[in-house]
Amino acid sequence: MDKYNNVVLVNSGDEFLGTMDKNRAHHEGVLHRAVSVFIFNSNNELLLQKRADNKYHSPGKWSNACCTHPIVDETYLHAAKRRLKEEMGIETVLEEKMRFIYMAKLDNGMTEHELDAVFFGVTDEKPVLNEDEVSDYKYMSSEVLSADMDLYPENYTPWFRKIVKKLPCINEKEKLI
Repeated sequence: MDKYNNVVLVNSGDEFLGTMDKNRAHHEGVLHRAVSVFIFNSNNELLLQKRADNKYHSPGKWSNACCTHPIVDETYLHAAKRRLKEEMGIETVLEEKMRFIYMAKLDNGMTEHELDAVFFGVTDEKPVLNEDEVSDYKYMSSEVLSADMDLYPENYTPWFRKIVKKLPCINEKEKLI
């Protein structure tokens, strides 16, 4: 089986408990490691991606630059850099901003239950989309994003909405990298 089809199961202290097929983990709502990457340009606008319509959950929804699940023995940082390159064709310095545990009901009867490491990066590099993962991208100021999320929350992934609410520094450039 492909090593990327498994997630790393952990407890709330991020201690390794084993691995599980990611679809099964999402159907059972089992706590596992995840990574979310936020990319800003020099105008302090946030890069959003629109998830491809063929994604196994949350297709066609807007989200942060990329997300993934670290594989066994992979650091959160390595997973973040790997997936940013795979999905958006971007390489830049990333800094971890926080970790938190969340649970969210998804479509198709799935549940995200993740210990999520959130990374920030700054670049003006133009994305080169992996069309199997991403159907579109755009940049938004935090003010426009916040207003749009309030009006149309269903257009955004649940984890993205949760992270944006948790990060008051999202529009304070001096607190980024």
